[in-house]
Amino acid sequence: MKREHRSRCLSLPLPLLGLLVIAWNDAAGQSGGNSPSARDRHTAVWTGKEMIVWGGYNSNGPTYFNSGARYNPTANTWTSLPANSAPSARVYHAAVWTGTQMIVWGGYNAGNSLVTGSHYNPTTDSWTATGPGAPVSRYYHSAVWTGTEMIVWGGRSVAFYNDGGRYSPYAWSSLPTAGAPSARDLHTAVWTGTEMIVWGGYSSTLGFLNDGARYAWLVNWGRTMTSNGAPAPRDLQTAVWTGTEMIVWGGYNGTYRFADGGRYDPSADAWTSVSTSGAPGPRDHHTAVWTGTEMIVWGGFNGAGNYWNDGARYNPQTDSWTPVSTADAPSPRAGHTAVWTGTEMIVWGGFSGASYATDGGRYNPATDSWVALPTSPAPPLSISRAGSDSAVLSWPSPAVGHALEENSDLGTTNWTRVAATPSDDGVTKSLTVPFSPGEHFYRLK
Repeated sequence: MKREHRSRCLSLPLPLLGLLVIAWNDAAGQSGGNSPSARDRHTAVWTGKEMIVWGGYNSNGPTYFNSGARYNPTANTWTSLPANSAPSARVYHAAVWTGTQMIVWGGYNAGNSLVTGSHYNPTTDSWTATGPGAPVSRYYHSAVWTGTEMIVWGGRSVAFYNDGGRYSPYAWSSLPTAGAPSARDLHTAVWTGTEMIVWGGYSSTLGFLNDGARYAWLVNWGRTMTSNGAPAPRDLQTAVWTGTEMIVWGGYNGTYRFADGGRYDPSADAWTSVSTSGAPGPRDHHTAVWTGTEMIVWGGFNGAGNYWNDGARYNPQTDSWTPVSTADAPSPRAGHTAVWTGTEMIVWGGFSGASYATDGGRYNPATDSWVALPTSPAPPLSISRAGSDSAVLSWPSPAVGHALEENSDLGTTNWTRVAATPSDDGVTKSLTVPFSPGEHFYRLK
């Protein structure tokens, strides 16, 4: 249910006409601070009740971030993460949720790969550094949480790697390289409950890859993973685990983007193709989440200058796609994040080719509908008489991310956007509205 926070309610009685005009600002229930500053290639995890966003990049500065925030969809509020003891600023890092903490590790900053990391505990709202013995510094690596450990593998720095480490807070142990996949970056990895499956990626010596391997504690890299029937070589694909299969989709091969994928069944060591009928267009830097019954693909970049704000839901039981509504969807973007809450997909941040995003949306597949995330509280909306037949609505400038809406009956949800463009003198935005019969209401949303 959408919550509205009606604040600074102002009324202007107009006794000559027997009318009443009321204006307020709609802060969408937000009282816990603003969303993080605009960025892409950050990380996001779902805690069970909040999405935690951290790190990322914005070429307009401060370039690399070591900041973030927690978004609570029930309260529809953002809460900033503390800066004290936070990891150094970075991008291309990995983050996992342990059940009680978010662990951030590795990444890149201004030509330097990183070997550091930290735990963030939302209960204590504090950071604690990871323990010693980590793998060598790297970025473009993968990380999965097994239930007791974080497994980091692959990536690059001065070289491409086919090694990694197991991190059981707060101690590291190395992964074996015998039987491991060839060195690579920009691959995908999923945890099945018993093993980690690594697939795809890019190597400086082998190029784009369509092979992989399976790692489990007792057998290490000893289990087979066929490439027969696998999707074409690529990196920047997405991968989800369904409970029985890994589904990979999309990606890039150095020449073009893909609009196809495959399903890998480890119990049969076999690949099955994913239908392309009704699938989203070709893309990389998109996101994918698993809902329990469907994979939702959204956003991304097609390499021809097009950024997407569309997507589709893939049902492996029927091998079919269902489009995701674009009505009220976030603006086109790539390099964003997406998490699944149990009922909704939450998208945040990203890059459109022209600007970095500080907004996002919540998508409910049951209703095929979007609800915008709050960005910053709506500015106070004021009203004053302009004459015998009009009034002036005004609010501070600059103010972005808000729309002036009107309604003649507060008993309905039939709000419509005011089409007229307000004047802006750099200090105040204002718009003159005529009196009309009956009551009339305005809000900034």
